[in-house]
Amino acid sequence: MSIGATGKPTLVVTSGLVPNASVLRLEGELDVYVLPLLREHLRRIWELPATPFMIVDLGEVGFCDSMGVNALVEAMQECEARGTRLLLGGVRGVMARVLSITGLRNAFEVYDDVDEALGLAMTS
Repeated sequence: MSIGATGKPTLVVTSGLVPNASVLRLEGELDVYVLPLLREHLRRIWELPATPFMIVDLGEVGFCDSMGVNALVEAMQECEARGTRLLLGGVRGVMARVLSITGLRNAFEVYDDVDEALGLAMTS
């Protein structure tokens, strides 16, 4: 959990493994203040043996600034270097708008529902 300028938690990050995939769930605000927390979770994932898929669940992200978008691009680049497909699940609302406005929606494999991404990873 990261504490923002207001002294309140702004992001909760949880991670785990399912067959064929590492899963990172983000809940809250994805902004410059939480990047150290996000990068720490990603570092732990990168230390594990590569999985065919990495799923980032964005369904509970209520805000994302340019630095948050940059962190997702960095994760995509690391996944590509490892031979891992990055799937963004739960992309709706704020995150759908952010990816559309930035022109990145087509750069990522995007799923409205995280269960779709999980299903693809588990059946591949």
